Amino acid sequence: MKRREDLPDWMWSDALAALDRAERLHRQLFQPRYASTWEPPVDMLETDHEVLIYVALPGVDAHEVQAVIEGAVLVVTGRRTLPPALRTAAIHRLELPQGRFERHIGLPPGRYGAVDVGNERGCLVIRLHKAP
Repeated sequence: MKRREDLPDWMWSDALAALDRAERLHRQLFQPRYASTWEPPVDMLETDHEVLIYVALPGVDAHEVQAVIEGAVLVVTGRRTLPPALRTAAIHRLELPQGRFERHIGLPPGRYGAVDVGNERGCLVIRLHKAP
């Protein structure tokens, strides 16, 4: 089997994109979904002290999102809506999803203490501090 260092960058990008598509299809097929919800994309990174989850939710304030750990899964829910000042604007293009969202994110094994939710550079950032 080839190591990642042996593959050209474009092959690695294509492989990651294919895995992402497969994971999305798996979620769509094998998890119950509510017709009125959508799933924001996420990135998850882990350090020695915390798990960081970046959720692409531009325009959504951290105080309007609920993040709850249920077993080994983080459930992120909320609603993305147009700001009141723009609700009467003429819409020429609306590509960012609106309405209720819900995302179930499998967590790495471990115990977590404090959960901090904030906004950073257009993303919701959830910090799960590892319990000692």
